[in-house]
Amino acid sequence: MRSIGHFIGGKAVNGTSGRFADVYQPMTGDVQAQVALATKAELRAAVENAKAAQPAWAATNPQRRARVLMKFLELVARDNDTMAELLAREHGKTFPDAKGDILRGVEVVEFVLGVPHLMKGEYTEGAGPGIDIYSMRQPLGVVAGITPFNFPAMIPMWQFAPAIAAGNAFILKPSERDPGVPMRLAELMLEAGLPPGILNVVNGDKDAVDAILDDPDISAVGFVGSSAIAQYIYERAAQTGKRAQCFGGAKNHMIVMPDADMDQAVDALVGAGYGAAGERCMAVSVAVPVGKTTGDRLMEKLIPRVENLKIGPSLDPTADFGPLVTKAALERVRNYVDIGVKEGATLAVDGRGFKMQGYENGFYMGGCLFDNVTRDMRIYKEEIFGPVLSVVRAHDFDEALRLPSEHEYGNGVAIFTRDGDSAREFAARVNVGMVGINVPIPVPVAYFSFGGWKRSGFGDLNQYGADSIRFYTKTKTVTARWPSGVKEGADFAMPTS
Repeated sequence: MRSIGHFIGGKAVNGTSGRFADVYQPMTGDVQAQVALATKAELRAAVENAKAAQPAWAATNPQRRARVLMKFLELVARDNDTMAELLAREHGKTFPDAKGDILRGVEVVEFVLGVPHLMKGEYTEGAGPGIDIYSMRQPLGVVAGITPFNFPAMIPMWQFAPAIAAGNAFILKPSERDPGVPMRLAELMLEAGLPPGILNVVNGDKDAVDAILDDPDISAVGFVGSSAIAQYIYERAAQTGKRAQCFGGAKNHMIVMPDADMDQAVDALVGAGYGAAGERCMAVSVAVPVGKTTGDRLMEKLIPRVENLKIGPSLDPTADFGPLVTKAALERVRNYVDIGVKEGATLAVDGRGFKMQGYENGFYMGGCLFDNVTRDMRIYKEEIFGPVLSVVRAHDFDEALRLPSEHEYGNGVAIFTRDGDSAREFAARVNVGMVGINVPIPVPVAYFSFGGWKRSGFGDLNQYGADSIRFYTKTKTVTARWPSGVKEGADFAMPTS
């Protein structure tokens, strides 16, 4: 059985805590590896390595830092298939979906190759008599990221690529459920020429998280996961004076207007609702048809599509989606379906009894579809994170607009319509951070930024895009005057221009 330790100071090291977590193969239900859970001392060792290496890296000009990331992209392309297979075996998502996970991370690395431009400051000549003012962006020092199981390639790259490009050293604490790919990414960064100590991977659980939050030499922390933990990390980081960028749960709605192309809308709902077994923070989990006729038409087309979803092993090229990540995740989702039935929602498609032939111990579940869900039900209010779609019928546009706007989560939302006026009004008024118009999963491209509102996001700067460079740097402003022509004598008045 594989044993996974940590990556500290440019090399793989064994864990010393004596505590381990099982890494499952979701397709079969078997334990395929054990990952060490770090102690506070192991986290501190990573910080010491990062702290020692960071000044020289910060002094390396940004163009040379970008060249290391450029080489890293070549190595990721070289190992893309093997990494995608490892990801699929540890997470459970299908092989094509695993490749997409890697690619969306790669796009952020591609964006930060422009770090020489992104870190340029401002300059004003003659801001006052003989005075010039300029600003510069400088790295924070040692920063950290805590990333979730559902995107073990993409989100680590979203975090460490801009941080390292900006001249910081980075401590990555990935999910202990699927740590294989984050460890491999660190190895590839070293192979690309990154100095040892600039990227460290410390595997662990809450003890490692708290050690990150309490360490005085870590200046900033990024997190993606549940809202409860996002709020905990945000508040605790504030208490210790760290910058924090914390992204939480979601309940993403898709509005289907009466004039929508219904076939297009159903395709979108099936892919966005059930892809990756619903284990995406941007998965559509609520469909909102506007008007009874629209709702009936939607259900008529949606039910057979959900009934005919193909669930299979992650490496089956014909599978629509694979298993959930763990048995605990599977039981949690099944429990939510039970709750929905008890609450009085109509279970139009029931996937709880699905068993995969030849993989009976795997963590598989068929697609579930609820109709007549109301906003007071738990299955509407809470994030299920599984292959479960709830249909909440709205009488008109205003009610459809209120549903996502008034929900406690505000990650993503979509509207399907042929009416440009309705789409424009919806995009302007909806109280949600990312909006799709005839696009079901509105994850922005790498040169914009990703971030939800309300309980989906804590902190004022988003992930990737220009915001990421702002988050991982601090601005220094210099006001300069040279002696020539300077009047002698003290001036006790407030300086003005």
